[in-house]
Amino acid sequence: MRADHPLLEVAEHAFARQPLRIVKGLVSAYMAYPLAEHLEKRSVRPRLALIRQHYRLPLEQRMAVAKGRLADILHHAGQKVPYYRDLFASLNFDPEKVRRDPAYLNDLPYLTKDIIREQGERMLSQPLTQVRYHACKTGGSTGVSTVIYYEQPAADYSAAVTLYARERIGKKKFKTELHCACRFPDAAVAQWPSREDFKCFAMNRSNVFFDRVDEAGLEEIWRTIKRRQPYLLHEHPSTIYALACHVERKYGGGKAFEVFESSGELLQPYMREKIEQVLRCRVVDRYGLAEFGVMAYELNGPQGGLQVFESEGWPEHRMIDDGHELVFTGFRNQLMPLIRYATGDRARVTKGANGFVLSDVIGRIHDVVPINGVAHLTHHIMDILDHRVGGIQEFQIDLRSLRPILRIVQEPSADVAEIHRRIEHHWPNAFTIEFVTLADLVKVGVRSKFRHVVTA
Repeated sequence: MRADHPLLEVAEHAFARQPLRIVKGLVSAYMAYPLAEHLEKRSVRPRLALIRQHYRLPLEQRMAVAKGRLADILHHAGQKVPYYRDLFASLNFDPEKVRRDPAYLNDLPYLTKDIIREQGERMLSQPLTQVRYHACKTGGSTGVSTVIYYEQPAADYSAAVTLYARERIGKKKFKTELHCACRFPDAAVAQWPSREDFKCFAMNRSNVFFDRVDEAGLEEIWRTIKRRQPYLLHEHPSTIYALACHVERKYGGGKAFEVFESSGELLQPYMREKIEQVLRCRVVDRYGLAEFGVMAYELNGPQGGLQVFESEGWPEHRMIDDGHELVFTGFRNQLMPLIRYATGDRARVTKGANGFVLSDVIGRIHDVVPINGVAHLTHHIMDILDHRVGGIQEFQIDLRSLRPILRIVQEPSADVAEIHRRIEHHWPNAFTIEFVTLADLVKVGVRSKFRHVVTA
């Protein structure tokens, strides 16, 4: 059976209503998820239990645990990772001092994407051939895109943190969630059931695929959400802001889910206000990045701010020319430890009643771009360039000329002609394509933050 068979839509409608909704949720949470964990050789639930246990501790004890984990990852990196072994020796750095006072962390230099790319395998504690790992590509808005390698336990902890954060806002595993995802233009309709279908069932999750944010694309998204009635919707705020504007324009407002979890870019105040008012939902912000996973979350509502998961990493900020840059040291990834990693995002780290809090956050912003007369968001364009074109470090679209200019910074080993051919295949005659260096890209917006679109 094809995944677009009408019977599946009927079943989807039925299981979105009670009592089948709760039955499906309970089967997903207590049968399918444990089975999926076993089949995939993962261990998320035990780590979720440890995270719950950590955040039941008083703040003073939690901070003591975090300091210990900070010292432990420094010891591990200094012994197992060639880059850090040489660095610590050159500085005569003793990780044990950090256990007594984290201020000794200031004796170490900051880590950047350029250093990671330059050092290559010297950033790893063991060869990739000897370990089960996951490769994750960073976004390019805060420097050249870089591949980060996670070992399996680190990936499991990252998944457990997401589950814990959602528990804290009332999203238990038996409650449904919906994720918006890129629809690739050359993707064939899959057969049902597939491995992805079982994964979604185990997660009690469904996906809505889209490739445009014009009237037709937004209406398709809205009708799908209305049909499925998820508890939580997870997506870039730029997409859901565009959806809220569409729903307000066409229907005056509407309600189809309880919680919107913002992810992937900066949630701006005007977006939060519009989404809350028009879609009648609660908006929850989070801060995450490919290098570590989710590292801060509005666990106690907007008034509590973005609380840092000190169980997972140690936050700092450093002063740079245009403000405060957020810095993290991760605790979980022993395959590729990142110590004093300069994220490229702007934020202050302060200490509140519940632990570290991020404030004044300035991160990636996505924009709407017309391609052959159809509105697209830049995160969709990024997905196409990453997963269908390849060989690209960074891109920027200049709309200041009659014909948009797509500037590409290619990987050194990339085939320029092949990149050009693939772009033309996906977007025929849409752009004037230029291959440039990073220095040729334009800094725009607040504090000259990089954006993928130039309009003025």
